Amino acid sequence: MTAAYTFDVFASLDGYGSYGPPGDWGGYWGKQGPELLRRRHELYEGEQRMVFGATTLREFVTMWADSPDDSGIHDSWAGRMRDLPATVVSSTLHEPVDWPEVTVARGDAVEVVARLKEESDLPLRSHGSLSLNWALMAAGLVDRVQVTIFPVITGRTGTAPVFGGAGDFDLELLDSRVLDGRTQELTYRPTAH
Repeated sequence: MTAAYTFDVFASLDGYGSYGPPGDWGGYWGKQGPELLRRRHELYEGEQRMVFGATTLREFVTMWADSPDDSGIHDSWAGRMRDLPATVVSSTLHEPVDWPEVTVARGDAVEVVARLKEESDLPLRSHGSLSLNWALMAAGLVDRVQVTIFPVITGRTGTAPVFGGAGDFDLELLDSRVLDGRTQELTYRPTAH
């Protein structure tokens, strides 16, 4: 049996996954609410294996270490994500890594994740790791794309187009939710177009 793989990502309405100067939106673009935080905790409370690219894991390690407790970085779902077993695909990262239960997998990301899907008893989930997930989508290894769309437009400050390097895909809507009356969570099954 093949483990299901979910590419989980946050985006602004105009499709950016992060933001930079000018301006400071803060975590979740300042739009988190209790339903969103409960939903995120629910998504991460089950057993699963996280999959990251090296750049994303480095960013998470730095954010975790450098952020005050009230920043949102230490929300319960993020703490749960941090405690789940994780595989980071990297040719540059060396152990030990300041992240609990992480395995560094060397080699081609498509081959590594294809092997993980075949061998894992747990579902696989990746939060962020854009270029890694674009390659996995192109190879047909992503079973679900889960996009949480925050009610903001970051036309001047958006810095990472969530699907800017992805191929063309048809999307079958599997689930949709409105959280806190303003944030959309959309779950799709991608098929190469």
